[in-house]
Amino acid sequence: MFNMTLLLAVLAGIAILLILILLFRIHAFLSLLISSIATGILAGMTPEDIIETVETGMGGTLGFVATVVGLGAIFGAILEQSGGAQVIAEHLLKKAGVKRAPLAMTITGFLIAIPVFFEVAFILIVPMIYALQKRTGRSLLLFAIPLLAGLAVTHAFIPPTPGPIAVAEIIGADLGAVILIGFLAGIPTVLVSGILFGKYIGKKIFLPVPFSEYEEHEQSDKVKKAPSFRQVLSLIAIPIVLILLNTLLNTDVTGLQGTRLAEVFSLLGHPFTALIIANIIAWYVLGIKKGFSKKELLDMSGKSLAPAGMIILITGAGGVFKQVLVNTGAGNMIAQALSDIGFPLLLFAFIMAALIRVIQGSATVAMITAAGIVSPLLQSSGDMSALTLGCVVIAIASGASIFSHLNDSGFWLVSQYLGMNEKQTFRSWTLMTTILAFTGLASVSLIQFFL
Repeated sequence: MFNMTLLLAVLAGIAILLILILLFRIHAFLSLLISSIATGILAGMTPEDIIETVETGMGGTLGFVATVVGLGAIFGAILEQSGGAQVIAEHLLKKAGVKRAPLAMTITGFLIAIPVFFEVAFILIVPMIYALQKRTGRSLLLFAIPLLAGLAVTHAFIPPTPGPIAVAEIIGADLGAVILIGFLAGIPTVLVSGILFGKYIGKKIFLPVPFSEYEEHEQSDKVKKAPSFRQVLSLIAIPIVLILLNTLLNTDVTGLQGTRLAEVFSLLGHPFTALIIANIIAWYVLGIKKGFSKKELLDMSGKSLAPAGMIILITGAGGVFKQVLVNTGAGNMIAQALSDIGFPLLLFAFIMAALIRVIQGSATVAMITAAGIVSPLLQSSGDMSALTLGCVVIAIASGASIFSHLNDSGFWLVSQYLGMNEKQTFRSWTLMTTILAFTGLASVSLIQFFL
């Protein structure tokens, strides 16, 4: 039964969240908690129920996310400090040549953003695109847009990056299914938003290297002894392959469900174990064997957990918001209303994430908040397959990637490092993220159609 009071409580909670972040500049973690409590009060929950909901939502979400995001951050830090990111870029450029450099940059971004945070990966690879612009005389955007598209797609679509991990946990999706759907939807998305759009915008806007930035990066410290391309690629593949094998062996598709082999991979392929194995191998292969001391590796690990901590807390608060919607019955009510009018679930997930992204700027906050809104709808929709839930995760990720503009730190990072003014950044970076979002939605909708 439709309850107007409940709907108004949810809308008021979202409005409070946005006002706290945009107007009062309060951190997303605190803002999500305040808006969750406010929604509970307006929906008529008792104080005892509200506190219990906060504890349940936070604890239920963080048990998984905190472990995976923390392990992923340490793994990415070791890969970054060892020079693994540069090795991938240099190898692919050497193999592809200057003519196919945009494709090489796309693949580079797609691979590097799996273990390394978007911003860090971009700063690490930016000297490569500076050098390409100097060598070819073509617009910097011809190489930068494919790189940025590769980074953005992987950062939003493919675990073990924090965004899809958080969304998957909140809505109850299997990580292996998310990885599979993320790859399938990510490939056409990155080709359209990166290669095709990069070629177009590179002809429209000529962008030379910002000289001061080029000089700064040319003088950066060299890593001790860079690993081989095969080593880096193998290390990135370890957790992904193990997680995928676990998913495949423990489904009816292979017919091996319940066998000893499936049981073994239910442990080895769990994200916890898969990332622990990857970390241990990276610690030795990229750390000890390449001349890093144990203290240096310990310092790397410690520093990597600072940005991870922020993501973990925001995700936990997003879990609280989801739990409020579940416990008040708002989720069931919205799900029933959508079902009655025949509104597609993927489109609803995309729109929710897109609206929050455009209004407040952060893709991570948009993904987590949208997941909190969508999760109760999924629970009331009955049993859904792992692949269908994976599609929902990618729809949310697509919406949360849309129209990066003045309130997004990524907008200013790209603008600064590519030497663009605001108008140029809107015409290139902002338009690329919008194309990425709609192509991602179209791709995942097509995948769901054939499931």
